[in-house]
Amino acid sequence: MILRHAEEVRAAHPGLAAGALHATGVGTADVEARVAEYTSRALARLADDPESRFPEVLAWRRTFARMGLRPTQYRCASESLLRRLRKEGSLPRIHPVVDLCNAVSVAYAVPIAVLDVDRITGPLLEVRPARGDEEYTTFDGRTEHPAPGEVTYADSAGRAHARRWTNRQSGHSAVRDGTHRILVVTEAMHEGGADTVARVLENLAKELGARRPVTPVTALLTDAAPEFTFGDAARVP
Repeated sequence: MILRHAEEVRAAHPGLAAGALHATGVGTADVEARVAEYTSRALARLADDPESRFPEVLAWRRTFARMGLRPTQYRCASESLLRRLRKEGSLPRIHPVVDLCNAVSVAYAVPIAVLDVDRITGPLLEVRPARGDEEYTTFDGRTEHPAPGEVTYADSAGRAHARRWTNRQSGHSAVRDGTHRILVVTEAMHEGGADTVARVLENLAKELGARRPVTPVTALLTDAAPEFTFGDAARVP
């Protein structure tokens, strides 16, 4: 399967830095200590400034504004997590892999998507403007259709795995207890974003590799190397 950002997305957002990780054989493990470590980093930073002043968040707010979205109505996933962390002092617990990715996301203040590969129809998962006929499944099972031009993660079956790019993931490809293969994607828009993305991938590969019998494969997605090839064709139930 191939992950890539469409040319029109890269052309419209030249500051985009992106990276991906694929791992097989993931299960459940105790990640609480590591979640606490990454979360504490975010809390220390939030003690000095609210997330709305973070360069990483401001860059995504500008990106959303360029896409015609109100940044305070639709927030990138990392801003939403940081906002919740600042207000409640903790992050939700969903699944060990998701919990770990969420904790790394707030530590680095960039959005991280984690998807169940076997719920994606290959051979292509593309970050591209929606046509308007893609189907997106909410976490409560409702079907929505991204607006034409809205940036989404679209697979070869026309299923949308995100709304408003980094705003909200799909319930269809959410990681669950039976998840075996994952795709993790992190994207940044701020100056120095490429270095941040590289550190995020390095930390996630280390954390996942240390706790599960897997060897994560990572890649930075650039204009020169825009595609990440991983696994094989998905098996969608």
